[in-house]
Amino acid sequence: MTTTANVGFEEKLWKAADKLRGSMDSGEYKHVVLGLIFLKYISDKFETKYNELVEEGEGFEEDRDEYDCENIFWVPVESRWDYVKDHAKDVKIGQIIDDAMILIEKENTDLKGVLDKRYARPELDKRRLGELIDLISTIKLHSNGEKDLLGRVYEYFLGKFASAEGKGGGEFYTPTSVVKTLVELIEPYKGRIYDPACGSGGMFIQSEKFVTEHQGKVDDLSIYGQELNSTTWKLCRMNLAIRGLAGKLGDHHADTFHDDLHRTLKADYILANPPFNISDWGGSSLTDDVRWKYGTPPEGNANYAWLQHMVYHLAPNGVAGIVLANGSLSTSTSNEGEIRKNLINADLVDCIVSLPGSLFYSTSIPVCLWILNRNKKQHGSFRNRENEILFIDGRNLGMMVDRRHRELSDEDITKIAQAYHNWRNEDGKYEDVQGFCKAAKLEEVLEHDYVLTPGRYVGIEEEKDDGVPFEEKMERLTSEIGEFFVESRRLEDEIRKNLGGIGYEI
Repeated sequence: MTTTANVGFEEKLWKAADKLRGSMDSGEYKHVVLGLIFLKYISDKFETKYNELVEEGEGFEEDRDEYDCENIFWVPVESRWDYVKDHAKDVKIGQIIDDAMILIEKENTDLKGVLDKRYARPELDKRRLGELIDLISTIKLHSNGEKDLLGRVYEYFLGKFASAEGKGGGEFYTPTSVVKTLVELIEPYKGRIYDPACGSGGMFIQSEKFVTEHQGKVDDLSIYGQELNSTTWKLCRMNLAIRGLAGKLGDHHADTFHDDLHRTLKADYILANPPFNISDWGGSSLTDDVRWKYGTPPEGNANYAWLQHMVYHLAPNGVAGIVLANGSLSTSTSNEGEIRKNLINADLVDCIVSLPGSLFYSTSIPVCLWILNRNKKQHGSFRNRENEILFIDGRNLGMMVDRRHRELSDEDITKIAQAYHNWRNEDGKYEDVQGFCKAAKLEEVLEHDYVLTPGRYVGIEEEKDDGVPFEEKMERLTSEIGEFFVESRRLEDEIRKNLGGIGYEI
């Protein structure tokens, strides 16, 4: 299985770069590395186009329009990677990089205020910085797949930093296998895609990959996002820029609940992994908010505020995929149970998927996926699913890729997505599978007091009959247990004998 924990040269590059970190904090080193990777990418992309124009011999290599029309950032001479690399051993290398970043922002208004410009600070070891530049210079970008190549490095480094930072890093990084599961479920082909807690942009990147892999047009997707953390908001803009994606992320970081930057947006697709169970979200000042159509969320937990925010922003045929803590499926504290009941009765819940624990870098708790749908009636290629919810129990899927982290394989993701598509699609051949998936009517959900935990509905997986009669199994088991008892007594006698030999009696 190919996993993001072992994908080839990226891991070697990470290990080499991490050796250069020294005593620097992982959270700080992250911006040093990712800033340099970003600088190298836009510089190399510019150089490739520049050399093409030189070869054409028409004298257009200094014409800004030639670059703008292909969505290539203009990189001044003093900001180009060759210039930076040539000064890697200069004692002023930190200031040279800062100046390079300032020039790029000046020449490209889309990047204003985005790039890190703290390379000259005294606490940053300039010898190690020079070695890091030499290392990043070894990344080969001069191939047709250059965007994907550096995109892979960037994505891999984001994941590794999240793992190294623990909770602090995991707050902005959703594991790729979880993002891919959501994207495969809701299939964002064409339209407006929105993430109100977009972090470093993983949902957008995976959506782009999905469209590309299915021979669609990336230009058919319009990206909308918002992020509260200023540093992470900058990372998202850089992450999109690396792939040449245009996204409407607002001109500043902002709190989605208190400063909704896309107030009038009605999205075709919503993909989100909002912070789990946040208690200090300022709910007391939003009690009469227009978004709380199904009930006022409790001040002590924002889970149901996120759910209702996303319902509010869905287009008439829109679908949302949200990652939440498992507690959201069954909690009845405060008025969360009442909101869940109202969402279910409004027939907005399409599918619930429970996932295994240890998928996240920041927490080992198991999570679930909520698939919300504004229109469960028959339309397009979808059948009528009114008053019905699909439950999928994926708690036994995935494999441990190290001692603390689990990942879903492509086969696991396909299994989940295929069950949902077979149930949802007009031409699907869906069947309940005991222990894995169950299509339940709303009457059955009512019988369970509106609790949405999949395990309550799918049952326990049937054990496969090995063909051995029960009596024969019992004879074999009792015989084996008898042999264990005999061996136990022999070992006990031997221990007594050995202790007696050194003057101790039991």
